[in-house]
Amino acid sequence: MTAVKANREDQDNALDLDHELPSGEGETASAEAQAARENELAQLKTERDTLYDRLARLQAEFDNYRKRQAREQQDFRDFALADAVKTLLPIVDSFDRALQATEGPEFRKGVELINRQFHDALTKLGVEPLEAAGQPFDPNYHQAVQMVETDEAEHNHVVDELQRGYKLKERLLRPAMVRVAQNPKKS
Repeated sequence: MTAVKANREDQDNALDLDHELPSGEGETASAEAQAARENELAQLKTERDTLYDRLARLQAEFDNYRKRQAREQQDFRDFALADAVKTLLPIVDSFDRALQATEGPEFRKGVELINRQFHDALTKLGVEPLEAAGQPFDPNYHQAVQMVETDEAEHNHVVDELQRGYKLKERLLRPAMVRVAQNPKKS
């Protein structure tokens, strides 16, 4: 049995040698892997912090942009309003002069002048009156207030304009209030 026992001890030693790691080498490899992971983690944290900082800066820039745009739009509206008011100021002056005049031909001339100045100012601002009298009724530009039975105008045409309509460039500001002809023969 001693030979068997000796053989077994040789096999145990051989197994131990095959499965054992060299002392120190495993610890070094494990320490290197741990250091690499820590280095990678540090790099990822640095990258995250950089991206977070970039995001915060972009959000601040966008917020500043929005505020600047709102301020510029308000300034533009104020400037446009100031330009429109400057156009209307001479008309107010004419009204003041007309009210100071005594009734008579000068008063009528003053009111006609004011009317002409108002229409010129509106034209300068791009406002155009709508021609309605005698035109076919168009619900896009006319607001029918009354239907009038008459033979003097064509059926469904504007007989009378009660309030003038206006458009700014191609946009309707106010429809014309009109009376529309209704011919009993053609209805």
